[in-house]
Amino acid sequence: MSSIVFASTLFVAVAVALSVVFILTSYLGPNETDNKEKNTIYESGITNPIGSTNIFFSVKFYLVAILFVIFDVEILFMLPWAVNVRELGMFGLVEMFTFIGLLFAGLIYLYRKGALLWD
Repeated sequence: MSSIVFASTLFVAVAVALSVVFILTSYLGPNETDNKEKNTIYESGITNPIGSTNIFFSVKFYLVAILFVIFDVEILFMLPWAVNVRELGMFGLVEMFTFIGLLFAGLIYLYRKGALLWD
């Protein structure tokens, strides 16, 4: 138990020390707050945008994001399952089929909403 306390104390001490070092080294560089070059417009040079900045995105953008999350999470959870499939046995197999079924239901939802149509 004492080794866990020592390790966590050491971790916190290193984190605090690095934080102090980073804050102190930020004062070493030049401090130019009234630099005209630094305060100029960054990329396009347009000071006031033309038109409204309130843009509403289509639902399809959000559905594509859901599609990405569904398949990204599927692969993320299937790899550890594939590594431990023999130890998990039938219970792990049923859980994975349930998980894939839920993901397939999400895919059907996206298909019905038209997120897979790129026209």
